Amino acid sequence: MRNNNVLPELEGLRAVAALGILVTHVSFQTGTYSPILERFDYFVAVFYALSAFLLARGTPRPGYYSRRLARIAPAYAVCVCVVALTLPELSLLDAPTFLANLFLLQIYVPDGLIAGLTQMWSLCVEVAFYLVLPLYLRVPARSRWVLLAVLVPLSCAWPWLVDSVTWVNMQIWPPTYVPWFAVGLAAAELERRGAVWRWPRWPVAALFVPLAWLGGVAGPVGLTHPSPLELNVRVLIGSAFAAVLVVPFALGPRADGVLASRAMTHLGRWSYSIFLWHVAVLSFAFPVLGIPVFSGGFFAVLVFTAAASIAVAYVSYEFVEVPGARLLRRLLDRGTAYSSGNASAATAAHPATSMSADPPA
Repeated sequence: MRNNNVLPELEGLRAVAALGILVTHVSFQTGTYSPILERFDYFVAVFYALSAFLLARGTPRPGYYSRRLARIAPAYAVCVCVVALTLPELSLLDAPTFLANLFLLQIYVPDGLIAGLTQMWSLCVEVAFYLVLPLYLRVPARSRWVLLAVLVPLSCAWPWLVDSVTWVNMQIWPPTYVPWFAVGLAAAELERRGAVWRWPRWPVAALFVPLAWLGGVAGPVGLTHPSPLELNVRVLIGSAFAAVLVVPFALGPRADGVLASRAMTHLGRWSYSIFLWHVAVLSFAFPVLGIPVFSGGFFAVLVFTAAASIAVAYVSYEFVEVPGARLLRRLLDRGTAYSSGNASAATAAHPATSMSADPPA
């Protein structure tokens, strides 16, 4: 979970990442064909590295999975339902595709990505990371570097292994993006060993611009399906993109500065909801502004989409995300307490059952 008191700059960096992803979608749909802006999708790598760093700094506490579920599920479920009911392009949406999106399975089924929710492929990948992180943290600390050194090359092999698969796009499945999470995991290991960033941070962070350009010219533009080699290059450049933005601020944290400002930390709190809603908001920007898709108007569409997405995100955060998380945690904790009470009673009556009982989560 986030630790706002210790690392406020990382909250601000979340805001930068969410708005960077918004920019790349506006750039694509307004037809800028900018190799830099269209590779701002690398801010997904920043999100992954941030999550990996923050969650791997310690060991998962009891209730880890319920906290992760409460963190993402309420706002996500409301977003999917509202978009499915209001977006004209989804008027013929069938039940299986809707359910695949509701349960974050859309990347695993053919044609699962739908209008207004296409960005959720990355959330599917992040949820897979949440599921396996406790297993990673059970590995002895001294062996984790070896594990990362094995997993990253195996990840690079994944696009080659699935290149012949055509029924579903397996290139966007979780194994492809192990290097992006590895950036945050490595930073957490370095922090655990007492490493501190001692160099200027912003000159290093500014390298994200040439790295975005490099990613834009190194592979096919837009939604063209990359070859395995092109995808390898794209992912590795994305890893460098995440590293220059995350590592200096993760290992050299400060409590002041732009990223730790009140405005940026507020935007950081709303960043998840900005991510959830901005593609649907973008779809309404064109008819409202009277601008056809792929025909320009970048700045007008950007201002509209950013302003409306932030407003919707504020409402989502205050009235869905926070109260929904509290309610779901309360329900999950009540269920856990009820199960624990029954297990205790059963153990008292039949002591042998304690030999095979799972430890309380």
